[in-house]
Amino acid sequence: MTLSLSSTDSKERYFDRVDESDPEYLRSRSMSPEIRQDFNMMEQKKRVTEILQSPVFKDELEGQIQDQMTKGNSPAGLLALRQIADLIMASCSVFVTVLSLGMVTPVNDLYGLETPYFTKGEKQSRCKLASVYRLVDLFSWAHLTSSYITVRVSKEQDHVLITPQGLSFSEVTAGNLVKVNMLGDVVNQGSTYLEVDRFGFSPHAAIYSMRPDIGCIIHIHTSATTAVSSMKCGILPISQEALVLGDIAYFSYQGFLDDQDEKVKFQKALGPTAKVLVLTNHGLVALGETTEEAFHYIYHAQQACEIQVNALRCSGGVENLVVLDRERLKPLTHGVVAAGVTVADDIKWKVGEAEFESLMRMMDNLGYRTGYAYHHPIVREKIRTKNDVEIPATVYTVPSEESHLGQRKPINLVVQKQQRERTRWLNSPNSYLKVNVPEHSPSGECSPRTKTIWMKSEETSNGTGTPIKIEDPNQFVPLNTNPTDVLEKRNRVSINCSELYDAFQLGGPEHQLVLKPLSLS
Repeated sequence: MTLSLSSTDSKERYFDRVDESDPEYLRSRSMSPEIRQDFNMMEQKKRVTEILQSPVFKDELEGQIQDQMTKGNSPAGLLALRQIADLIMASCSVFVTVLSLGMVTPVNDLYGLETPYFTKGEKQSRCKLASVYRLVDLFSWAHLTSSYITVRVSKEQDHVLITPQGLSFSEVTAGNLVKVNMLGDVVNQGSTYLEVDRFGFSPHAAIYSMRPDIGCIIHIHTSATTAVSSMKCGILPISQEALVLGDIAYFSYQGFLDDQDEKVKFQKALGPTAKVLVLTNHGLVALGETTEEAFHYIYHAQQACEIQVNALRCSGGVENLVVLDRERLKPLTHGVVAAGVTVADDIKWKVGEAEFESLMRMMDNLGYRTGYAYHHPIVREKIRTKNDVEIPATVYTVPSEESHLGQRKPINLVVQKQQRERTRWLNSPNSYLKVNVPEHSPSGECSPRTKTIWMKSEETSNGTGTPIKIEDPNQFVPLNTNPTDVLEKRNRVSINCSELYDAFQLGGPEHQLVLKPLSLS
Protein backbone atom coordinates (compact mmCIF):
# COMPACT_ATOMS: atom_id res chain seq x y z
CA MET A 1 0.00 0.00 0.00
CA THR A 2 1.39 3.37 -0.99
CA LEU A 3 0.71 6.72 0.62
CA SER A 4 0.18 9.79 -1.50
CA LEU A 5 0.58 13.21 0.10
CA SER A 6 -1.12 16.02 -1.74
CA SER A 7 -0.51 19.69 -1.20
CA THR A 8 -3.79 20.05 0.65
CA ASP A 9 -3.08 17.19 3.08
CA SER A 10 0.31 18.20 4.43
CA LYS A 11 3.16 20.57 3.73
CA GLU A 12 5.77 17.97 4.67
CA ARG A 13 6.44 15.77 1.62
CA TYR A 14 9.21 13.45 0.55
CA PHE A 15 11.50 14.93 -2.07
CA ASP A 16 11.12 12.01 -4.49
CA ARG A 17 7.34 12.25 -4.27
CA VAL A 18 7.04 15.96 -5.04
CA ASP A 19 5.07 16.83 -8.13
CA GLU A 20 7.17 19.40 -9.95
CA SER A 21 4.13 20.62 -11.86
CA ASP A 22 2.27 21.40 -8.64
CA PRO A 23 1.51 25.17 -8.56
CA GLU A 24 2.15 25.35 -4.80
CA TYR A 25 5.54 23.67 -5.23
CA LEU A 26 6.49 26.07 -8.00
CA ARG A 27 5.35 29.05 -5.95
CA SER A 28 7.29 27.95 -2.86
CA ARG A 29 10.41 27.23 -4.95
CA SER A 30 10.41 30.70 -6.52
CA MET A 31 9.68 32.41 -3.21
CA SER A 32 12.49 34.54 -1.80
CA PRO A 33 13.99 33.59 1.60
CA GLU A 34 12.71 36.80 3.19
CA ILE A 35 9.12 36.13 2.17
CA ARG A 36 9.43 32.50 3.26
CA GLN A 37 10.67 33.65 6.67
CA ASP A 38 7.73 36.05 6.96
CA PHE A 39 5.34 33.20 6.23
CA ASN A 40 7.01 31.07 8.91
CA MET A 41 6.71 33.89 11.44
CA MET A 42 3.02 34.28 10.59
CA GLU A 43 2.50 30.56 11.20
CA GLN A 44 4.32 30.80 14.55
CA LYS A 45 2.27 33.82 15.64
CA LYS A 46 -0.90 31.98 14.66
CA ARG A 47 0.22 29.07 16.83
CA VAL A 48 0.88 31.39 19.79
CA THR A 49 -2.57 32.95 19.39
CA GLU A 50 -4.20 29.52 19.42
CA ILE A 51 -2.31 28.58 22.61
CA LEU A 52 -3.18 31.80 24.43
CA GLN A 53 -6.86 31.42 23.48
CA SER A 54 -6.96 27.77 24.49
CA PRO A 55 -9.34 27.01 27.43
CA VAL A 56 -6.91 24.40 28.76
CA PHE A 57 -4.10 26.96 28.89
CA LYS A 58 -6.31 29.50 30.64
CA ASP A 59 -7.42 26.93 33.24
CA GLU A 60 -3.82 25.92 33.95
CA LEU A 61 -2.76 29.55 34.21
CA GLU A 62 -5.64 30.28 36.58
CA GLY A 63 -4.60 27.33 38.74
CA GLN A 64 -1.00 28.56 38.93
CA ILE A 65 -2.09 31.99 40.12
CA GLN A 66 -4.55 30.66 42.68
CA ASP A 67 -1.95 28.24 43.99
CA GLN A 68 0.57 31.03 44.53
CA MET A 69 -1.98 33.31 46.19
CA THR A 70 -2.64 30.72 48.90
CA LYS A 71 0.99 30.13 49.93
CA GLY A 72 1.12 32.44 52.92
CA ASN A 73 4.09 34.77 53.28
CA SER A 74 5.71 33.82 49.98
CA PRO A 75 6.03 36.65 47.42
CA ALA A 76 3.03 35.42 45.49
CA GLY A 77 3.07 38.11 42.83
CA LEU A 78 6.69 37.57 41.82
CA LEU A 79 6.52 33.80 41.91
CA ALA A 80 3.26 33.77 39.95
CA LEU A 81 4.71 36.01 37.26
CA ARG A 82 7.82 33.85 37.00
CA GLN A 83 5.82 30.65 36.65
CA ILE A 84 3.48 32.30 34.16
CA ALA A 85 6.48 33.34 32.05
CA ASP A 86 7.95 29.84 32.22
CA LEU A 87 4.59 28.33 31.32
CA ILE A 88 4.09 30.60 28.33
CA MET A 89 7.63 30.11 27.03
CA ALA A 90 7.45 26.34 27.47
CA SER A 91 4.07 26.17 25.72
CA CYS A 92 4.96 28.28 22.69
CA SER A 93 7.08 26.93 19.87
CA VAL A 94 8.22 30.43 18.88
CA PHE A 95 10.90 30.64 21.53
CA VAL A 96 13.52 28.43 19.90
CA THR A 97 17.05 28.59 21.23
CA VAL A 98 20.27 27.93 19.42
CA LEU A 99 20.85 24.74 21.36
CA SER A 100 17.57 22.89 20.83
CA LEU A 101 13.93 23.27 19.88
CA GLY A 102 12.86 23.01 23.51
CA MET A 103 12.88 25.49 26.35
CA VAL A 104 16.08 26.00 28.34
CA THR A 105 15.50 25.38 32.03
CA PRO A 106 16.44 28.57 33.91
CA VAL A 107 19.44 28.28 36.21
CA ASN A 108 18.10 30.69 38.83
CA ASP A 109 14.80 29.20 39.95
CA LEU A 110 14.87 30.81 43.41
CA TYR A 111 13.22 34.05 42.17
CA GLY A 112 14.47 36.18 45.05
CA LEU A 113 13.09 33.82 47.68
CA GLU A 114 15.28 33.78 50.80
CA THR A 115 14.86 30.98 53.32
CA PRO A 116 16.25 30.68 56.86
CA TYR A 117 18.28 27.68 55.65
CA PHE A 118 20.39 29.89 53.40
CA THR A 119 23.59 31.38 54.76
CA LYS A 120 24.98 34.74 53.65
CA GLY A 121 25.81 34.61 49.96
CA GLU A 122 24.43 31.09 49.50
CA LYS A 123 21.98 32.16 46.82
CA GLN A 124 24.77 33.51 44.63
CA SER A 125 26.86 30.40 45.29
CA ARG A 126 23.97 28.22 44.18
CA CYS A 127 23.55 30.20 40.96
CA LYS A 128 27.28 30.04 40.22
CA LEU A 129 27.49 26.29 40.86
CA ALA A 130 24.44 25.53 38.72
CA SER A 131 25.90 27.73 35.96
CA VAL A 132 29.18 25.78 36.06
CA TYR A 133 27.23 22.52 35.63
CA ARG A 134 25.57 24.04 32.56
CA LEU A 135 28.92 25.25 31.19
CA VAL A 136 30.43 21.79 31.59
CA ASP A 137 27.45 20.41 29.69
CA LEU A 138 27.82 23.04 26.94
CA PHE A 139 31.52 22.20 26.55
CA SER A 140 30.63 18.46 26.30
CA TRP A 141 32.60 17.59 29.42
CA ALA A 142 29.62 16.19 31.30
CA HIS A 143 29.56 12.62 32.61
CA LEU A 144 26.50 10.74 33.79
CA THR A 145 27.99 9.35 37.03
CA SER A 146 30.94 9.87 39.40
CA SER A 147 31.64 13.38 38.13
CA TYR A 148 30.65 16.15 40.48
CA ILE A 149 31.20 19.85 41.09
CA THR A 150 30.91 21.19 44.63
CA VAL A 151 31.08 24.57 46.35
CA ARG A 152 31.72 25.31 50.02
CA VAL A 153 29.07 27.74 51.31
CA SER A 154 30.03 27.91 54.99
CA LYS A 155 33.54 27.51 56.40
CA GLU A 156 32.30 27.71 59.98
CA GLN A 157 29.83 24.83 59.60
CA ASP A 158 31.61 23.11 56.67
CA HIS A 159 28.52 22.93 54.48
CA VAL A 160 28.92 22.03 50.82
CA LEU A 161 26.57 22.24 47.82
CA ILE A 162 26.39 19.27 45.44
CA THR A 163 23.97 18.03 42.82
CA PRO A 164 21.88 14.95 43.73
CA GLN A 165 22.57 11.67 42.01
CA GLY A 166 20.34 11.09 39.00
CA LEU A 167 20.21 14.60 37.52
CA SER A 168 21.95 15.35 34.26
CA PHE A 169 24.15 18.42 34.10
CA SER A 170 21.59 20.19 31.92
CA GLU A 171 18.93 19.80 34.64
CA VAL A 172 20.86 21.32 37.54
CA THR A 173 19.36 24.51 38.93
CA ALA A 174 20.05 26.67 41.94
CA GLY A 175 17.03 25.21 43.73
CA ASN A 176 17.67 21.48 43.31
CA LEU A 177 21.22 21.57 44.70
CA VAL A 178 21.62 19.68 47.98
CA LYS A 179 23.50 21.10 50.97
CA VAL A 180 25.45 18.50 52.96
CA ASN A 181 28.05 18.47 55.71
CA MET A 182 31.49 16.87 55.56
CA LEU A 183 30.07 13.47 56.47
CA GLY A 184 27.65 13.58 53.55
CA ASP A 185 24.58 14.08 55.73
CA VAL A 186 21.89 16.20 54.10
CA VAL A 187 21.33 19.63 55.66
CA ASN A 188 18.99 21.02 52.98
CA GLN A 189 17.41 18.61 50.50
CA GLY A 190 16.59 21.21 47.86
CA SER A 191 13.67 20.84 45.49
CA THR A 192 14.10 17.12 44.68
CA TYR A 193 13.81 13.82 46.53
CA LEU A 194 17.01 12.42 45.02
CA GLU A 195 19.86 11.20 47.22
CA VAL A 196 23.51 12.22 47.31
CA ASP A 197 26.26 9.93 46.03
CA ARG A 198 28.46 9.44 49.11
CA PHE A 199 31.23 7.66 47.18
CA GLY A 200 31.46 10.50 44.66
CA PHE A 201 31.45 13.07 47.45
CA SER A 202 34.21 11.39 49.51
CA PRO A 203 37.21 12.91 47.65
CA HIS A 204 35.57 16.36 47.80
CA ALA A 205 35.12 16.03 51.56
CA ALA A 206 38.76 14.95 51.95
CA ILE A 207 39.98 17.99 50.01
CA TYR A 208 37.78 20.44 51.91
CA SER A 209 38.90 18.99 55.24
CA MET A 210 42.57 19.41 54.41
CA ARG A 211 42.53 22.64 52.40
CA PRO A 212 40.58 25.46 54.11
CA ASP A 213 41.60 27.79 51.25
CA ILE A 214 39.57 25.82 48.70
CA GLY A 215 36.04 27.00 47.95
CA CYS A 216 35.19 25.04 44.79
CA ILE A 217 36.13 21.63 43.35
CA ILE A 218 35.47 20.48 39.77
CA HIS A 219 35.99 16.82 38.82
CA ILE A 220 35.74 15.69 35.21
CA HIS A 221 36.94 12.62 33.34
CA THR A 222 36.56 13.36 29.67
CA SER A 223 38.27 11.34 26.96
CA ALA A 224 41.29 13.64 26.87
CA THR A 225 41.75 13.95 30.65
CA THR A 226 41.28 10.21 31.20
CA ALA A 227 43.76 9.43 28.43
CA VAL A 228 46.41 11.71 29.94
CA SER A 229 45.74 10.40 33.46
CA SER A 230 46.54 6.90 32.18
CA MET A 231 49.96 8.00 30.86
CA LYS A 232 53.05 7.53 33.03
CA CYS A 233 54.41 10.88 31.89
CA GLY A 234 51.35 12.75 33.21
CA ILE A 235 50.62 16.27 31.90
CA LEU A 236 53.67 17.32 29.91
CA PRO A 237 54.72 21.00 29.78
CA ILE A 238 54.43 21.25 26.01
CA SER A 239 51.93 24.10 25.80
CA GLN A 240 51.07 27.36 27.49
CA GLU A 241 47.88 25.79 28.84
CA ALA A 242 49.96 23.19 30.68
CA LEU A 243 52.29 25.82 32.14
CA VAL A 244 49.36 27.89 33.42
CA LEU A 245 48.35 25.00 35.70
CA GLY A 246 51.37 25.45 37.97
CA ASP A 247 52.17 22.58 40.34
CA ILE A 248 50.26 19.39 39.47
CA ALA A 249 49.63 16.59 41.99
CA TYR A 250 49.09 12.92 41.16
CA PHE A 251 47.30 10.14 43.02
CA SER A 252 46.33 6.57 42.19
CA TYR A 253 42.59 6.79 42.84
CA GLN A 254 40.51 3.59 43.08
CA GLY A 255 37.06 5.20 43.07
CA PHE A 256 36.42 5.60 46.81
CA LEU A 257 38.11 6.83 50.01
CA ASP A 258 36.41 4.79 52.74
CA ASP A 259 39.68 3.67 54.28
CA GLN A 260 41.22 6.26 56.59
CA ASP A 261 44.75 5.37 55.50
CA GLU A 262 43.77 5.81 51.86
CA LYS A 263 42.27 9.21 52.71
CA VAL A 264 45.50 10.30 54.41
CA LYS A 265 47.55 9.24 51.37
CA PHE A 266 45.17 11.16 49.15
CA GLN A 267 45.59 14.35 51.19
CA LYS A 268 49.39 14.02 51.28
CA ALA A 269 49.53 13.55 47.54
CA LEU A 270 47.47 16.71 47.01
CA GLY A 271 49.74 18.92 49.09
CA PRO A 272 49.09 22.45 50.37
CA THR A 273 49.42 24.46 47.14
CA ALA A 274 48.44 22.37 44.10
CA LYS A 275 45.35 23.50 42.19
CA VAL A 276 45.24 20.53 39.78
CA LEU A 277 45.11 16.89 40.88
CA VAL A 278 45.42 14.07 38.34
CA LEU A 279 43.62 10.86 39.39
CA THR A 280 45.29 7.89 37.74
CA ASN A 281 43.01 6.44 35.06
CA HIS A 282 40.18 8.57 36.43
CA GLY A 283 40.47 12.08 34.96
CA LEU A 284 41.49 15.06 37.00
CA VAL A 285 40.28 17.52 39.65
CA ALA A 286 40.62 21.33 39.61
CA LEU A 287 40.55 23.40 42.79
CA GLY A 288 40.03 27.09 43.40
CA GLU A 289 39.42 29.59 46.14
CA THR A 290 36.44 30.77 44.10
CA THR A 291 34.19 29.19 41.52
CA GLU A 292 35.76 31.35 38.83
CA GLU A 293 39.29 30.18 39.70
CA ALA A 294 38.31 26.50 39.73
CA PHE A 295 36.71 26.82 36.29
CA HIS A 296 39.82 28.62 35.05
CA TYR A 297 42.02 25.66 36.00
CA ILE A 298 39.65 22.97 34.72
CA TYR A 299 39.34 24.75 31.37
CA HIS A 300 43.09 25.03 30.85
CA ALA A 301 43.66 21.48 32.12
CA GLN A 302 41.19 20.15 29.56
CA GLN A 303 42.89 22.16 26.81
CA ALA A 304 46.34 20.93 27.88
CA CYS A 305 45.17 17.31 27.80
CA GLU A 306 43.65 17.70 24.33
CA ILE A 307 46.86 19.30 23.02
CA GLN A 308 48.96 16.50 24.51
CA VAL A 309 46.78 13.73 23.07
CA ASN A 310 46.87 15.29 19.60
CA ALA A 311 50.63 15.91 19.82
CA LEU A 312 51.36 12.30 20.78
CA ARG A 313 49.11 11.04 17.99
CA CYS A 314 50.92 13.14 15.41
CA SER A 315 54.50 12.80 16.70
CA GLY A 316 54.52 9.11 17.46
CA GLY A 317 55.93 9.25 20.99
CA VAL A 318 57.05 11.41 23.89
CA GLU A 319 60.65 11.38 22.70
CA ASN A 320 59.61 13.39 19.62
CA LEU A 321 58.02 16.21 21.63
CA VAL A 322 59.67 19.47 22.68
CA VAL A 323 59.25 19.58 26.46
CA LEU A 324 59.57 22.99 28.14
CA ASP A 325 61.28 23.74 31.43
CA ARG A 326 58.34 24.13 33.80
CA GLU A 327 60.34 25.56 36.71
CA ARG A 328 62.11 28.19 34.60
CA LEU A 329 58.93 29.35 32.85
CA LYS A 330 56.67 29.13 35.90
CA PRO A 331 57.09 32.83 36.94
CA LEU A 332 56.22 33.92 33.38
CA THR A 333 53.06 31.82 33.09
CA HIS A 334 51.47 30.58 36.27
CA GLY A 335 52.79 33.48 38.35
CA VAL A 336 51.38 36.12 36.03
CA VAL A 337 48.01 34.38 35.73
CA ALA A 338 47.70 33.84 39.49
CA ALA A 339 48.28 37.56 40.07
CA GLY A 340 45.09 38.46 38.23
CA VAL A 341 44.45 41.17 35.69
CA THR A 342 44.39 44.89 36.47
CA VAL A 343 42.30 46.87 33.99
CA ALA A 344 42.39 50.22 35.80
CA ASP A 345 43.35 51.62 39.17
CA ASP A 346 39.96 50.75 40.65
CA ILE A 347 39.18 47.59 38.62
CA LYS A 348 41.09 44.36 39.21
CA TRP A 349 40.02 40.92 38.06
CA LYS A 350 40.99 37.91 40.12
CA VAL A 351 41.94 34.62 38.53
CA GLY A 352 39.28 33.57 36.03
CA GLU A 353 36.77 36.33 36.87
CA ALA A 354 36.87 38.18 33.54
CA GLU A 355 36.49 34.98 31.50
CA PHE A 356 33.76 33.64 33.77
CA GLU A 357 31.72 36.83 33.49
CA SER A 358 31.95 36.66 29.70
CA LEU A 359 30.61 33.10 29.83
CA MET A 360 27.77 34.22 32.12
CA ARG A 361 26.85 36.94 29.62
CA MET A 362 26.81 34.32 26.88
CA MET A 363 24.48 32.08 28.90
CA ASP A 364 22.18 34.96 29.80
CA ASN A 365 21.97 35.90 26.12
CA LEU A 366 20.98 32.30 25.36
CA GLY A 367 18.14 32.47 27.89
CA TYR A 368 19.62 30.52 30.81
CA ARG A 369 18.86 33.28 33.37
CA THR A 370 21.95 32.52 35.47
CA GLY A 371 21.25 35.09 38.20
CA TYR A 372 24.94 35.97 38.20
CA ALA A 373 25.88 39.25 39.90
CA TYR A 374 28.27 40.97 37.51
CA HIS A 375 31.15 42.79 39.20
CA HIS A 376 32.17 45.26 36.50
CA PRO A 377 30.23 46.65 33.54
CA ILE A 378 31.79 46.18 30.12
CA VAL A 379 30.07 49.08 28.36
CA ARG A 380 31.99 52.30 28.83
CA GLU A 381 29.83 55.25 29.76
CA LYS A 382 30.38 58.24 27.50
CA ILE A 383 31.46 61.44 29.19
CA ARG A 384 28.55 63.83 28.95
CA THR A 385 29.62 67.23 27.66
CA LYS A 386 27.70 70.47 28.01
CA ASN A 387 25.65 71.46 25.03
CA ASP A 388 25.35 75.05 23.91
CA VAL A 389 21.59 74.75 24.17
CA GLU A 390 21.89 74.07 27.91
CA ILE A 391 23.65 77.41 28.49
CA PRO A 392 21.20 80.31 28.87
CA ALA A 393 21.44 82.92 26.12
CA THR A 394 21.74 85.76 28.68
CA VAL A 395 24.80 84.33 30.43
CA TYR A 396 28.20 85.14 28.99
CA THR A 397 31.58 84.14 30.28
CA VAL A 398 35.03 85.07 29.05
CA PRO A 399 37.26 81.97 28.97
CA SER A 400 40.82 82.16 30.15
CA GLU A 401 43.58 82.96 27.67
CA GLU A 402 45.30 79.63 28.28
CA SER A 403 43.58 76.28 28.08
CA HIS A 404 44.80 72.88 29.18
CA LEU A 405 48.49 72.12 28.65
CA GLY A 406 49.16 75.82 28.04
CA GLN A 407 47.71 75.82 24.52
CA ARG A 408 45.15 78.23 23.10
CA LYS A 409 42.08 76.63 21.56
CA PRO A 410 40.49 78.12 18.41
CA ILE A 411 37.04 78.05 20.02
CA ASN A 412 38.35 80.27 22.83
CA LEU A 413 39.61 82.81 20.31
CA VAL A 414 36.21 82.95 18.63
CA VAL A 415 34.45 83.46 21.96
CA GLN A 416 36.86 86.22 22.95
CA LYS A 417 36.33 87.95 19.63
CA GLN A 418 32.58 87.84 20.05
CA GLN A 419 32.89 89.20 23.59
CA ARG A 420 35.06 92.12 22.43
CA GLU A 421 32.58 92.93 19.67
CA ARG A 422 29.74 92.86 22.22
CA THR A 423 31.60 95.19 24.56
CA ARG A 424 32.44 97.58 21.73
CA TRP A 425 28.80 97.75 20.67
CA LEU A 426 27.53 98.35 24.20
CA ASN A 427 30.04 101.19 24.72
CA SER A 428 29.34 102.85 21.37
CA PRO A 429 28.02 106.49 21.59
CA ASN A 430 25.27 105.88 19.02
CA SER A 431 21.68 106.52 19.95
CA TYR A 432 18.54 105.66 18.00
CA LEU A 433 15.40 107.74 17.84
CA LYS A 434 11.86 106.87 16.90
CA VAL A 435 10.90 108.82 13.73
CA ASN A 436 7.64 108.93 11.75
CA VAL A 437 8.21 109.05 8.00
CA PRO A 438 5.62 109.10 5.17
CA GLU A 439 4.86 105.87 3.37
CA HIS A 440 5.47 105.41 -0.34
CA SER A 441 3.28 103.44 -2.68
CA PRO A 442 4.79 100.87 -5.11
CA SER A 443 4.49 103.47 -7.90
CA GLY A 444 6.65 105.93 -5.92
CA GLU A 445 3.88 108.34 -4.91
CA CYS A 446 3.86 109.73 -1.38
CA SER A 447 1.05 108.52 0.85
CA PRO A 448 -0.63 110.62 3.55
CA ARG A 449 -0.06 107.78 6.01
CA THR A 450 3.15 107.54 8.03
CA LYS A 451 5.15 104.67 9.48
CA THR A 452 7.45 104.54 12.48
CA ILE A 453 11.13 103.57 12.04
CA TRP A 454 14.29 103.82 14.13
CA MET A 455 17.13 106.01 12.87
CA LYS A 456 20.49 107.11 14.19
CA SER A 457 20.46 110.49 15.89
CA GLU A 458 22.92 111.99 13.36
CA GLU A 459 20.63 110.96 10.49
CA THR A 460 17.67 112.94 11.90
CA SER A 461 17.33 116.69 11.54
CA ASN A 462 15.57 117.22 14.86
CA GLY A 463 17.36 114.61 16.95
CA THR A 464 17.33 115.31 20.66
CA GLY A 465 19.36 112.30 21.91
CA THR A 466 22.74 112.91 23.48
CA PRO A 467 25.32 110.18 22.80
CA ILE A 468 27.39 109.32 25.87
CA LYS A 469 30.35 106.93 25.90
CA ILE A 470 30.68 104.69 28.97
CA GLU A 471 34.27 104.99 30.18
CA ASP A 472 33.90 103.99 33.84
CA PRO A 473 31.77 101.05 35.09
CA ASN A 474 30.66 103.22 38.05
CA GLN A 475 30.08 106.34 36.00
CA PHE A 476 26.34 106.51 36.77
CA VAL A 477 26.52 105.20 40.33
CA PRO A 478 25.52 107.79 42.94
CA LEU A 479 27.87 108.40 45.82
CA ASN A 480 27.52 106.43 49.08
CA THR A 481 25.68 103.58 47.32
CA ASN A 482 25.72 100.03 48.71
CA PRO A 483 28.07 97.91 46.50
CA THR A 484 25.69 94.93 46.72
CA ASP A 485 22.85 96.97 45.26
CA VAL A 486 25.19 98.16 42.51
CA LEU A 487 26.06 94.58 41.52
CA GLU A 488 22.43 93.48 41.47
CA LYS A 489 21.38 96.43 39.30
CA ARG A 490 24.40 95.94 37.03
CA ASN A 491 23.46 92.30 36.47
CA ARG A 492 19.94 93.32 35.50
CA VAL A 493 21.34 95.96 33.15
CA SER A 494 23.69 93.38 31.55
CA ILE A 495 20.79 91.04 30.90
CA ASN A 496 18.75 93.83 29.29
CA CYS A 497 21.71 94.94 27.19
CA SER A 498 22.33 91.36 26.02
CA GLU A 499 18.74 91.02 24.92
CA LEU A 500 19.01 94.37 23.19
CA TYR A 501 22.15 93.23 21.40
CA ASP A 502 20.45 90.08 20.16
CA ALA A 503 17.50 92.10 18.87
CA PHE A 504 19.83 94.51 17.10
CA GLN A 505 21.80 91.71 15.43
CA LEU A 506 18.79 89.68 14.29
CA GLY A 507 16.17 92.32 13.41
CA GLY A 508 16.08 95.09 10.81
CA PRO A 509 15.92 98.82 11.55
CA GLU A 510 12.15 98.69 11.87
CA HIS A 511 12.43 96.00 14.61
CA GLN A 512 15.29 97.56 16.59
CA LEU A 513 15.09 99.37 19.88
CA VAL A 514 16.65 102.62 20.97
CA LEU A 515 19.84 102.55 23.02
CA LYS A 516 19.80 105.27 25.64
CA PRO A 517 22.19 106.00 28.48
CA LEU A 518 21.23 103.89 31.51
CA SER A 519 21.44 105.18 35.01
CA LEU A 520 21.71 103.05 38.16
CA SER A 521 20.25 105.78 40.36
